[in-house]
Amino acid sequence: MPLFARLLLCTSLLSTPLWAQQPTPTPTPPPAAPEEGYTQEEIVDEAEAFFGDMTEGLAKAIERAFSEMGEPNAYILGEEVSAAIGVGARYGQGTLSLAEGESRPIFWQGPSIGFDTGGNASKVMALIYNLDDVSKLYQRYPGVDGSLYFIAGASLNYLRSGDVTIAPIRTGVGARAGVSVGYLHFTKKQSLIPF
Repeated sequence: MPLFARLLLCTSLLSTPLWAQQPTPTPTPPPAAPEEGYTQEEIVDEAEAFFGDMTEGLAKAIERAFSEMGEPNAYILGEEVSAAIGVGARYGQGTLSLAEGESRPIFWQGPSIGFDTGGNASKVMALIYNLDDVSKLYQRYPGVDGSLYFIAGASLNYLRSGDVTIAPIRTGVGARAGVSVGYLHFTKKQSLIPF
């Protein structure tokens, strides 16, 4: 390329307006809307389908959880067995459902100690609050469990760790009475060790 052509090219590049040389910026997407939780009607529908019948005790437990904690952003449907004579153990398994539509299997187990005697098999719906990261669920949740189980009985208690709160609602068959202190350890895989 002759020297004159090179000078002409450089001059034309330098004379191009600054706005024409820069790429047009892409607009920033708006911030994501806050994650919605499950409404009370959605949870009642799920409970009715899972438990097969909406008893008065179950309806009151759900109503109380919503009045005290608001809308959960995840829930677990599952089954568990437990037994105690002073010292006890609880084992469960179910499906975790998240507000954005994802679901996965989940397991839990834990020890208890207290004035607690008997055994029961339960269906469990656990409402989960403030779960912004699923990995935060896989840990130990301490709690006090005051239960009185009879046929078609229902119970509600709260387990907390950090910002995450779990409200298990149980309907059980069996006979178990008392108050105990313990924890539940939620895991990705089943374990026979309750600790």
